[in-house]
Amino acid sequence: MTQLPTSTDRKLGLVIDLDTCVGCHACVISCKGWNTENYGAPLSDQSAYGGNPSGTFLNRVHSYEVQPEEGAAQLIHFPKSCLHCEDAPCVTVCPTGASYKRVEDGIVLVNESDCIGCGLCAWACPYGARELDAAEGVMKKCTLCVDRIYNENLPEEDREPACVRTCPAGARHFGDFADPDSHVSKLTAERGGMDLMPEQGTKPVNKYLPPRPKDKMEEIEILAPLLTPIAVEPKGFMAWLDKTLEKV
Repeated sequence: MTQLPTSTDRKLGLVIDLDTCVGCHACVISCKGWNTENYGAPLSDQSAYGGNPSGTFLNRVHSYEVQPEEGAAQLIHFPKSCLHCEDAPCVTVCPTGASYKRVEDGIVLVNESDCIGCGLCAWACPYGARELDAAEGVMKKCTLCVDRIYNENLPEEDREPACVRTCPAGARHFGDFADPDSHVSKLTAERGGMDLMPEQGTKPVNKYLPPRPKDKMEEIEILAPLLTPIAVEPKGFMAWLDKTLEKV
């Protein structure tokens, strides 16, 4: 069985803002594209255009309708991928040592040449974040784009996970949680970032920012001046256009 490091030099991970995510799946597509063309075996698809398509994805987005104790129901889009846990059960259960956690940055990876596809790591992961690639017979998972974030051939602004770089809503943030002054650490402290299923004791590095209520009167009062019509009666060209359209 693989041993976990007692500590890591850094804790690289993601902050995902559930208040901002719009469920567009851009992160899913960019992740699939980058990881199919670069690190490890390609992410295969089976019967992609058939009646029962399936495939391997390192990041998925699930949508739920949530009814809070007070206020209106909300549609929450929930991205899910490997959380790079400090106490990762997927690592300690691996019989070949293929799954391991890096000391230098805390990223959990799979050495595919040693993976026998037994599926024990997927069974041990409480988050369902591992997938067995049917074509290659090896376990796949989020790598935080390790081949991208350290690639000095890329412009500095591109040295972050593909999902973060692609997100049009700015709902995904990448950084070092071991640094209390990092953007992700400050964001987690300011917005009350949460662990996913803390009762599992895995101590996930990735954090989720909770959604904020969308039906507060304060927001309506702030927007009210901007919703006031500029003119009650159209004048000039707009008046002529209005009359012309009435005749059509």
